[in-house]
Amino acid sequence: MNMPFGPLRTPFETAPDTGTATEIAQGVLWMRLPLPMVLNHVNVYALDDGDSWTLVDTGLYSRKSRALWDDLLAGPLAGKPVRRVIVTHHHPDHMGCAGWFQSDHGAELITTRTAWLMARMLQLDAQDRPTPETLTFWRRAGMDPEILARRAAERPFNFADTVAPMPLGFTRIREGDTVTAGSRRWHVRIGHGHAPEHATLWSADCNLVLGGDQLLSTISPNIGVYATEPEADPLSGWLDSCTRLATHATEDHLVLPGHKLPFTGLPKRLDQLIDNHHQALARLQAFLAEAPRTAPDCFGLLFKRTITGDTYGLALVEAVAHLNHLHATGRARWTERPDGVRLWHAVAD
Repeated sequence: MNMPFGPLRTPFETAPDTGTATEIAQGVLWMRLPLPMVLNHVNVYALDDGDSWTLVDTGLYSRKSRALWDDLLAGPLAGKPVRRVIVTHHHPDHMGCAGWFQSDHGAELITTRTAWLMARMLQLDAQDRPTPETLTFWRRAGMDPEILARRAAERPFNFADTVAPMPLGFTRIREGDTVTAGSRRWHVRIGHGHAPEHATLWSADCNLVLGGDQLLSTISPNIGVYATEPEADPLSGWLDSCTRLATHATEDHLVLPGHKLPFTGLPKRLDQLIDNHHQALARLQAFLAEAPRTAPDCFGLLFKRTITGDTYGLALVEAVAHLNHLHATGRARWTERPDGVRLWHAVAD
């Protein structure tokens, strides 16, 4: 029998101010670090191990971040050392300071193998200009020619800009593992789509879930395709992960996410995340049936707002992800224009 889903709720009206911490439960502290983008923060957590701390995610690496961490270590964390750092996935706002905690604080890094390999590879791969493969990917995806020309002449974002050098060595976690931290046992459950092999941690001793970016309340994480794997179908991994994680979700789970506020109502939220993408895919297939489209042609339908500035790149890779999923499931095909841009066509059901 399907139980009715309860509404999403948060027991917290506001997030902790910079340099402060909010106690979520005994031995679990919530802190927030700033990000220089539209999504202007990342949540990080500290689990009290008695004589030391285990951190969950770390924020971007910068002089400002190091100073904020120094203040947190001396203030809410009461001067106790950080012995372990758990990183949910490889993205810079989560992995950024992990290497610094390893090298300067002697902390052990705990993460998935894919997260560590991706982060270390990208940290070592600095580029002065976009690679030819990246330019080809953008051109094929239909990036606006003016934006493409400007980006081709600019230094791109490099992982090393905001991720500390990462020493050799980490401790691997995988699906089904158990980690003990903060006087609790945490079951490791892996998701895909937003990032490969993204770890979530589910307490066996209380109702807490450390969700990273796999479990967010009022926003959906970016699901994108990049030049590193241009024919990828990350949306399949995302939908499969949401369906699988939903089998573990209960109404009273308190999710501690990577962004926004902690929340309850996880079964409903996972159902929403699945349904929203299925609806978007159905609209997209109908849109392609009207006429062939490029990926940017699909922005208005997928995102229901004007895409400008820094959000253009994120919108492009997410539009390609949805088109690639339609292709992978036999619902769309593409042809190539003389200028190399892919035109997408619907395939009748």
